[in-house]
Amino acid sequence: MKDDEVETLRSQIEERKSLQEQLRKMDIEIQGSKNSSFAESVSFKTDVRIGKQLLDFSSSIRNYKKRELYSAIENYVYGDSHDKVFILYGLRRTGKTTLIRQIIYNMNEADRNKAVFIQVNSDNSLGDINKDLKKLESMGYKYVFIDEVTLMDDFIEGAALFSDVYAASGMKIVLSGTDSLGFVFSEDEQLYDRCVLLHTTFIPFREFENVLGIKDIDEYMKFGGTMSQSGENYNKAIFGSKKATDEYVNTAIARNIQHSLKNYQYEGHFRHLKDLYEKNELTNAINRIVEDINHEFTIKVLTHIDSENPTDVFDRGFITNPLNGGVKGLSEASLDPTYNIDSKTLTENLMKLLEILNKENQTVDIDDIHRIEIKEYFDLLDLTCDIPIVDMNDLNDKNYITVFSQPGLRYSQAESLVKTLLMDETFKEVSAPERKRITERILDEVKGRMLEEIVQLETKKANPDLEVFKLQFAVGEFDMVVYDPVNVCCKIYEVKQSKEKDPLQYRHLINEENCKQTEFRYGTILEKVVLYRGEDAESEHGIIYRNVEDYLCELGKK
Repeated sequence: MKDDEVETLRSQIEERKSLQEQLRKMDIEIQGSKNSSFAESVSFKTDVRIGKQLLDFSSSIRNYKKRELYSAIENYVYGDSHDKVFILYGLRRTGKTTLIRQIIYNMNEADRNKAVFIQVNSDNSLGDINKDLKKLESMGYKYVFIDEVTLMDDFIEGAALFSDVYAASGMKIVLSGTDSLGFVFSEDEQLYDRCVLLHTTFIPFREFENVLGIKDIDEYMKFGGTMSQSGENYNKAIFGSKKATDEYVNTAIARNIQHSLKNYQYEGHFRHLKDLYEKNELTNAINRIVEDINHEFTIKVLTHIDSENPTDVFDRGFITNPLNGGVKGLSEASLDPTYNIDSKTLTENLMKLLEILNKENQTVDIDDIHRIEIKEYFDLLDLTCDIPIVDMNDLNDKNYITVFSQPGLRYSQAESLVKTLLMDETFKEVSAPERKRITERILDEVKGRMLEEIVQLETKKANPDLEVFKLQFAVGEFDMVVYDPVNVCCKIYEVKQSKEKDPLQYRHLINEENCKQTEFRYGTILEKVVLYRGEDAESEHGIIYRNVEDYLCELGKK
């Protein structure tokens, strides 16, 4: 062709491409409109959302940040996985539905016109879902998101319908629900090897910061554990009071377990919990055991004995070592000789009151076998995790710290217990300001212990191939050891609430005998680290100081 015609032809080609793209979009819109119009005229058994209704449903979360779990769902939806369903499960308010809405909102228009969101209620059955899916399949829908699917009484027994029929035919099916145990049971039988499981319950501190924008470990300890978007009032509606916390335990945990057991194997899996269920006491028993675990944690904080310094929390906080105290104003009080606390009597009175309180609350007899089985379900729900305590003098002695993955739940129940005990008539001679100081000192110690647990749990979760444990010696202990069994080496840690550096904080880390024993059993010590609230620094004796919030935020990063 002639040179002077090239530019004209190039322009015409670009115009043609532009018109073709407009035509393609119009075809998509017309087809989507046809599907929507047709679907709106179809009678469904469940609550089905498609087209504009689906876009409106998903677009309200357009500005929400994504959890790390998002990529796993996206990989399933657009990946080559066949004959499998994707299960998104976890306790209430941990972001399941939000993740689904984010996936839908971020779809291109063509894919969204093939997507459907189904909301299940307790009146629906698997037969209702089957009828709706048949209609949707005939209409060309490919991406199916079904929320609260475990509300159906026959879900566990018939869950294979989703994988064997619809996923096998090319549908991508994402199931979500709050009855986590129901999904665990179905994965073990009906959906065995035909599902991808993703648990939302554990929300690490780094997600607390990244998603909600709150880089404050105190806030995380007090309210962390759910994905509520409420700024400074984050989760106060859930863990901000005893009543709200009890309601969350009741609805998110106790009913979760009871509903799943009721629908599994036709009520044939209650094991030793059958008697409690038949007496309508199982929900109360589950609530009670959650509370007992957290009360036991609080009492251990109150009566903790330091092997080098056998004094209780009040002596350690107010008299012996005020640097350990992190509550502003209490250090000054501890140095005031006129401020005296009969710590032994105070602790004894608290213990007596707790025993009385426990008896008053014991509305149902709970045997050890009940506690063991219920704790097993807590572990399956990802609600609790055991961190080993290794005794270097008796390696066969098996002890564990039970850590809650929702720190706000633990702190709320600990705080409620402390305040209840200190408001008792026993302490009528203690003035209100003194009671407040004592309460704050105890709760500060609670936070210190919880900080250790959070570090241990999140380190363990982020390093599944490593061993994470607390290590005790005849004198002293390491708050955390991270052991690499393949390379035979380890790192040792102390965890402190303080923002200030002090040699007492790392005295155990530089104990020659303790380090010698550790290297004999766990290999070369690569690092000796103090995790605390202050800035990163390096001290003498090779001790590394790391900001604990920065440490937690870096866990799990590739």
